[in-house]
Amino acid sequence: MTRLFNEPSAFADEMIEGFVASHGRWVRRVAGGVARSTRSTPDTVALVIGGGSGHYPAFAGLVGQGLAHGAAMGNLFASPSAQQVYNVAKTASNGAGVLLGYGNYAGDVLHFTQAQEKLRAEGIDCRSIAVTDDISSAPLAERHKRRGIAGDLTVFKVAAAAAEAGYPMDAVMEIAGRANDRTRSFGVAFSGCTLPGAENPLFTVPEGRMAVGMGIHGEPGINETDIPTADELAELLVKDLLAEVPDGLEARGARVVPILNGLGSVKYEELFVVYRRVAQLLAEAGIEAVDPQVGEMVTSFDMAGTSLTLFWLDDELERLWSAPADAPAFRRGAVTAQALDASELVEALTETAAIPDATEESRAGAVRVLAALDAAKSVVDANVAELGRIDAIAGDGDHGIGMERGIHAAAVAAADAVDRGAGAGTTLHLAADAWADKAGGTSGALWGMALRAVGDAVGDTSAPDAAAVAAGVVEAKRAIMDFGKAKVGDKTLVDVLAPFSDALTAAVHGGGSLRQAWGAAAAIAEQSAEATANLLPLMGRARPHAEKSLGTPDAGAVSMALIIRAIHNTLTKENA
Repeated sequence: MTRLFNEPSAFADEMIEGFVASHGRWVRRVAGGVARSTRSTPDTVALVIGGGSGHYPAFAGLVGQGLAHGAAMGNLFASPSAQQVYNVAKTASNGAGVLLGYGNYAGDVLHFTQAQEKLRAEGIDCRSIAVTDDISSAPLAERHKRRGIAGDLTVFKVAAAAAEAGYPMDAVMEIAGRANDRTRSFGVAFSGCTLPGAENPLFTVPEGRMAVGMGIHGEPGINETDIPTADELAELLVKDLLAEVPDGLEARGARVVPILNGLGSVKYEELFVVYRRVAQLLAEAGIEAVDPQVGEMVTSFDMAGTSLTLFWLDDELERLWSAPADAPAFRRGAVTAQALDASELVEALTETAAIPDATEESRAGAVRVLAALDAAKSVVDANVAELGRIDAIAGDGDHGIGMERGIHAAAVAAADAVDRGAGAGTTLHLAADAWADKAGGTSGALWGMALRAVGDAVGDTSAPDAAAVAAGVVEAKRAIMDFGKAKVGDKTLVDVLAPFSDALTAAVHGGGSLRQAWGAAAAIAEQSAEATANLLPLMGRARPHAEKSLGTPDAGAVSMALIIRAIHNTLTKENA
């Protein structure tokens, strides 16, 4: 369990503050994460990496000369928001483009892609590499769907070395892609982890058993066995990895970087015992181990587990892997770095957004928006544990926590907007940004899109009426389905949002008031959420273990239906 914390909701921010205070030689605090505190070479590509907090030394521990230029740091187990990624990338940019690197998780893909689009719109050459090294998370034919785990290190290191050597963006991208293609990882877990302030573990493994292929967020493994001996574990890991040698390569005579990674509470001494047998098995297969790494590279709080990564080298990749680097958690060779001036180390603060003019009718509508968000906050608070339980069936169990962070931030932002005289549209926009920024993850991105779409529709010039709200929900459906690529039947919140939107629009076109139309559509939303229990997930972290969720509704669908009903209750009270 996690024992040392103050307010659980402040854990990530306080962790970053302490990390910067203790590692100021390498990093400085910036809005959204950390960046180098040393001067980078002008007109070179900048590598910005990132993901959820709780995985140290990923990702902040890999920022420094010869490695990443910055790291966007999300909340615990939640991807950083698009705004966080954008802020870090803008700070880290050296004038020759920015390469964004992250593990292949739905929330990270959504937020980093949004940031990439924003940077490109400003004329910055921005590219992305999503690491896909976990062989247990999807079959070889669907490598693009695999998760990123400890293989992040190999991809980030060689891409950073290429950037440091002055490679142009196209060449840096090619190196990153080649490293990703030549990196394979496989992991096991013996126990789950407990987030700060939580009474129970986020996920569990039965006593005396080992989850084979379990992900770093508790994504269920591909099977379960009794805990083996150290040698037996080494044999399992090596056997499965050698069964998937990258295309065009032969195992015998190859050179690989082996990385035996501890996930949080497996001791170094235990890892050394396992690696002893790993080294023997590689040698027996005719494979030369180059610069082995044994230790913690990507962790998951106090999770007990380990993973083995094999990085299959060629001459160029080996040279880049061996290039000097100086970061808090990864150092090799001699690196000379010039510290930034004191004035450059000051953290950039986000400016308070100006409030556009609004009519009295729209300001009255903003008060109704705030009431709806407060009702949503109450219903999420009451169901956090249940949403987490549902999500843990085949996912990582953090949906309730993420929704709680998002709706609380949205409600606070809306209250501030109302106090400053914002209209309904602006109030929804600021709530949307706050939700996406604080929640992170897939749900944060999607709920941010939804609120922004409704805000666009209602605007600041008139009272939000039924037609405008229905049009906003239609646009929210379109934006979410276009961006997230989910469709009805994939077992996501779209299975609620789509029929709700259709029913709301039909009721409004039939002459119903907003209260009447919303109430009729809310009943459809609740029925649709229950019906997701009969579906198999085709998107997100639950997809690799779809059968485990059969009989259980989708957590995102349930939370959306709960919020829709809570909003209807506020509309009913207004008309009482």
